[in-house]
Formats: sequence, C-alpha cells, structure tokens
Amino acid sequence: MTSELAIYDLESGTVTTVLTTPELIEAPNWTPDGKWLVINGNGRLFRVDPTKPEMIAIDTGFAKDINNDHGISPDGTLIVISDSTEQGSSAIYSLPFAGGTPQRITEKTPSYWHGWSPDGKTIAYVANRSGTYQVYTCPITGGDETQATSTFDHCDGPDFTPDGEWIWFNGEKNGEVALWRIRPDGSDAQKMTDDERVNWFPHPSPDGRHVLYVAYEHGVKGHPRDHDVELRLMPAQGGATKTLLSLFGGQGTINVPCWAPDSKRFAFVRFHKDAN
Repeated sequence: MTSELAIYDLESGTVTTVLTTPELIEAPNWTPDGKWLVINGNGRLFRVDPTKPEMIAIDTGFAKDINNDHGISPDGTLIVISDSTEQGSSAIYSLPFAGGTPQRITEKTPSYWHGWSPDGKTIAYVANRSGTYQVYTCPITGGDETQATSTFDHCDGPDFTPDGEWIWFNGEKNGEVALWRIRPDGSDAQKMTDDERVNWFPHPSPDGRHVLYVAYEHGVKGHPRDHDVELRLMPAQGGATKTLLSLFGGQGTINVPCWAPDSKRFAFVRFHKDAN
C-alpha cells in the first residue's frame, strides 16, 4: 500500500500530489502561516513543505505512540497530540511546534483531540468516561473537563467553527451516523445531514463558509481505512452537499482540521494498492 499526501484546490477542482511513500501516513494539518503540513506516521509526527516531497521529523520527546488526532494552535506555536506512550491509553498533550517535551492536558484516558477554539484557550476532544465516546472540552492548560454531549451512541471529530459559536462533530444514534453541531456548552444540538451515507470528521473552513467531511457508503461500521469514500462539501449553515472527490481512504484521510488558512485548499491523504 502506498500513501499519498495531496492538496485539493476548490476553485479548479484539481489535486496536486505533495509526496508519496510506502509508509502509512495520515491526517494532515496545515499551519496557520500556510508554510507547512503536519502528518503522523509510525507513531511520530512529521512536517512537510508543500513544495518539497520530504518528511522532516518533529521532536516529540517521550511520545512515540502518536495517533492521527493532532493539531496546531491558532497562533502556530503549539501542537496538540493524542499519545498512548505513558498510559497505554490515549491522553492529550501539548508541545512547542518546533518540538520539545509534551505537557499533559487530560488526566483521564482515553481522550482523543480534534479541535481548537479560535482564541486558542480551549480544546475539543472525544473521550470515553462511562462506556461511550462523547464530546468534551477543557482548557489548553488542563483542568476540569466539560461534557458537551451525552445522548449519542458514539461521537467523534469535534471541530470548532471559526467564530467559536459551534462545535461540529459526527454522532451516531440507532445505527445512523450523521453530522451535528452543538454549542460549546452542550446546548442547541442540531442535526446537519440527513441521508443514508455514514458521515464522519466535519471540518469548518477558516472563512466560515463551508464544512468539509468524509462520507462512507450506507452500512459501514466505524471509520475504516482502505475503503472507498467521498470527500464532500456543504454550506456552513447546512443544505445541499457537493461531492468533490472519490478516493480510496477513510481512516487517516481527513481526521483532523486540514484546511489551508486561505480556505481555498485543503490537504488530505489517500491510499493506493500496490501492483503485485
């Protein structure tokens, strides 16, 4: 299997390949200054210049079991990671973007990061505290966590809107996985998709106009890798969706915020089956 890091241009509808590798890479973030992409692979983090096909390792100290739930602070100074090295179960940490020793944010596990408030003070994540994964928030400095959802069978992918007024996420109820949005305090939950697709990982664009997400076919369980999926776009206030691209991907394609700061492009990962 070959992994391909690529960029989709909304205006032209074209895809530009940044790099290909026989290693499994996942979940690109775009830095706020637009200069770098950050991906994970083999439990580590790497930064990639979009104009050069080179993976540059980021020093993450003791953290060597980092998964695909990582992201960059709005001011570009910090990276948040979800790592299992210390606990054997995922906790959330922060470290300088340039690299360094991770500082623990969440005391309880498992916790998986997914979103950052626009003021940089709060993170959104999913955590299992009583048998199901729900949406939580807490300060970037750690401390008491706030539970935002409680009535879903499973939640994932919470991501803030650029005005901080909403958190988008995918929520499962009675076997249906739809996109939802909710106020950060857990009020005013609204269902935003109503179709037979299994919809995951919604990401509001920085300009507040669109929401990008990945759509599996009806009946898929969870969010598997190596699957035929579609990348779709919908208006931020809800409405008709547009299929941008069909690809072989799924888990690792756009698990985390992946928009360019200009909202004109986004990064994603897809996979290719190698010929025998």
